[in-house]
Order: sequence, then C-alpha cells, then structure tokens
Amino acid sequence: MSATPPFPEAQAHGSIPNYLAWSIISTVLATCLCCPLGLIGIVAIVFSSQVNSKLNQGDIEGARRSSANAKIWCWVATALAIIGLLINIVMFATGGMDAYLQMMQQYQ
Repeated sequence: MSATPPFPEAQAHGSIPNYLAWSIISTVLATCLCCPLGLIGIVAIVFSSQVNSKLNQGDIEGARRSSANAKIWCWVATALAIIGLLINIVMFATGGMDAYLQMMQQYQ
C-alpha cells in the first residue's frame, strides 16, 4: 500500500503560502514607522487568514487567489514601512521636530 493522499487537494496544502507572519509584521512596522495608513496591512492579514480556511474547505483556486492578494497587500504594507523608516531617518538627520518647530516660529 502506498502512502499517497486520498485527494489531490491534500497535496496542494503545503504549496500555497499564506503569508500570515509577513502580513502581521509588515502591518505593525508600517503602523509604527509610517502612520495610521499602515493599518492598510490589515487587508493582508485578512487575505492571509483566508488561505488556510479555503484549503480546509477544498477551495484550492480560492486559496491561491487569497494567497496572491495577501502577497500584494504585504508588499504594500512593507513599502509603507520602508517609506516611514526613511522619513524617520531624514527627520532624525535634519534635527527632527525641533528644527521644524523653530522654522515655523520664524515664519510667524
């Protein structure tokens, strides 16, 4: 007797990534480093969590679509985190909020 799975769907479980860890980390970093706009990463978390539930229901194509959408939204949240990090580096290097506040007082 061979140890092959009874359904072809069982073989696909391991081949469809859910990106859940990436979506959580990128959402947290984007929110902390960038702004509340980083919460857009919640969309990635939702799609990531759909992958396993669709696989359990036998919806392989739906799981692939959710995985692809999760990956796209993970990249969006990662981009926001990188932008936020760059903004923070520039703010720190140029004197931060103190320099900005002094400049605003001079204009007044």
